[in-house]
Amino acid sequence: MLWRYNRGFLQSKPRTRILKALPFVLVHHFSSPEVSSTEKSQSFSWEKRRLTINPQIVHSTLVNCPSNLIALGFFLWCAKQPNYFHDAQAFDCMVNVLTQLTKKYVTVRSIVGELETVGCVIKPQTFLLLLRIYWRGGLYGMVFETFEEMATFGFTPNTFARNVIMDVLFKIGHVDVAIKVLKETGFPNFLTFNTALCNLCKLRDLSNMKYVIRRMFREGHYPNVRTLEMILNCFCKMGRLAEAYQVLSLMLILGVSVSVNAWNILIDGFCRLRQPDMANDLFIKMLGTGCSPNVVIYTTLIKGFLDSQMVSTAFSILNRMESDGYVPDLILCNVLIDCLSKIGRYDDAFDVFVSLPERKLLPDSYTFCSLLSNICLSRRFSLLPKIASGLAIEGDLVVCNSLLNYFCKAGYPLHAVELYDYMLDRGFTPDKYSFVGLLSGLCGARRIDEAVNVYQSIIMYCPGLDAHVHTIIIDRLIKVGKYHRAIKLFRRTLVEKYPLDVVSYNVAIFGLLKSGRVGEACTLYSEMKELGVLPNAHTYNLVISGFCKERDLRMVKQLLQEISEAEVELDRNTVNSVTKLLFRSYPYPSALNQLIEMWNSGLIPDEAMYAQFSKGPAYGVNVGDAHHSFLKTYLRDKLLVDSSGSDDIPDVAASVG
Repeated sequence: MLWRYNRGFLQSKPRTRILKALPFVLVHHFSSPEVSSTEKSQSFSWEKRRLTINPQIVHSTLVNCPSNLIALGFFLWCAKQPNYFHDAQAFDCMVNVLTQLTKKYVTVRSIVGELETVGCVIKPQTFLLLLRIYWRGGLYGMVFETFEEMATFGFTPNTFARNVIMDVLFKIGHVDVAIKVLKETGFPNFLTFNTALCNLCKLRDLSNMKYVIRRMFREGHYPNVRTLEMILNCFCKMGRLAEAYQVLSLMLILGVSVSVNAWNILIDGFCRLRQPDMANDLFIKMLGTGCSPNVVIYTTLIKGFLDSQMVSTAFSILNRMESDGYVPDLILCNVLIDCLSKIGRYDDAFDVFVSLPERKLLPDSYTFCSLLSNICLSRRFSLLPKIASGLAIEGDLVVCNSLLNYFCKAGYPLHAVELYDYMLDRGFTPDKYSFVGLLSGLCGARRIDEAVNVYQSIIMYCPGLDAHVHTIIIDRLIKVGKYHRAIKLFRRTLVEKYPLDVVSYNVAIFGLLKSGRVGEACTLYSEMKELGVLPNAHTYNLVISGFCKERDLRMVKQLLQEISEAEVELDRNTVNSVTKLLFRSYPYPSALNQLIEMWNSGLIPDEAMYAQFSKGPAYGVNVGDAHHSFLKTYLRDKLLVDSSGSDDIPDVAASVG
């Protein structure tokens, strides 16, 4: 869009050349060979002068300007020169200059007025550059003021100016207004839509994203490869794999060269949703398009199968990778150590670590952290000295935090406290994981008062901590039997409105149940639902077990109804508690029928039901020998044939009822 301006208004302003105010500008004069010596001694006319301007000269001049106002004027003058464009370094320099001028003159109008006093002619480009500098510096309030001042000087903002305003509106959270600016932009260009898509992907605003994409296509613009990969990544992170697959199909239809990175984004999305088989099918399709894999995409696949505990398939992919000539890097080895440790394959994880010298790979801090996690999970704490003696790793914050966790779990809480002090002496800035290690160490060492004081100092001087830090102090106090103090701290977190999650409530409910305050546990369970914190499977199992111990059959039945609606399965220990309560509260046939009804409704998994009748009297359930044998045989056969639990049970209930 062309700029419109008031020529009469401009003609009334001073037209003094900006060069008069800039005697230090480096201007080089060149003459042709035909010029006589007499002419050389005379002043050349402006038409015969040629200016040599480059980014280095401009930046040097800006830095050495005697005032910020002259620096801004020189910057604007350079931008008007033919075929010259400022680089990023110049704009970064001007952010500081314009910030200082804004502090001094307060308003954009005052700054523009001061520019005119040093000979600047105010043109549309002047406001565009001011807008761009403020935008780059994150001075969003001044961006809006500059945009509004354009109309005062008779200029109509073009598409670039509207793009800037739209981007700022997105960044400050005014999404609806930003979309309105987009809709009202008369001549949107590629950058208009691309700016909107970049912001909407960050915000994960699916509905507006779809609108912008459709509008973009209608206007004849198509996203580039980078934008398409960004959209693909956004859909995958949101778990919208159907839409992500459509984006990939669109890239193929448009003839866009789909990079291995784009394929990896979608494959990683399927792996995150525990669908590694779909990810592997996509990998095969990628190979069919002629796209060559790399170690990164193999790492994604292997991690996906290991996270789903499909170890044999993961190792077959690893073998295929090596047979294709790809050598595992340290990142892949670290992933193997971490994932194998988490699924209980501790020896396999150590074998990967032992193979590092053969692969000519040097372990780093993440290798050490993964090994520490392995040791803590396997409880083989004696291995640490043997491993640490062969590692030459510089301790960083990640390593120190892992050691804090190790010392707490290994039963050396005082070592954790000493390590924290050492970290401070070395100049480390502790993060939330450091705080968790320190609080765990102090509580483990029975230094309760000190732990509580440290926690109160942390929340005072480090605002914005997540739920994990608040939960850990409550959990550690409960573990050492300080139930009253733990609940008191939890109540304070509620009053102060600190961030809490379902784990925080689970810990507090457990503490109330352990201290015999069942009524308060029930009240807290209701409060968490009112506050929008949804119970998880652990919450239900925890609360039901507590009411089973209190023999509160009414509350147990109420909770079982909620669980049925939430489609949550009880674990074996909770099933055992419920079974005992039923058989203590009802005659044998009625109790057994209720148990089978719970099983038929999906509350009790087949494995848990089979465990009940496999151990029989050991669970305190005295069923008849015939019924016990019948149910045990039926459940065993059902598990072998169909573990989905879809068979009908009425005949079984009638047989045992």
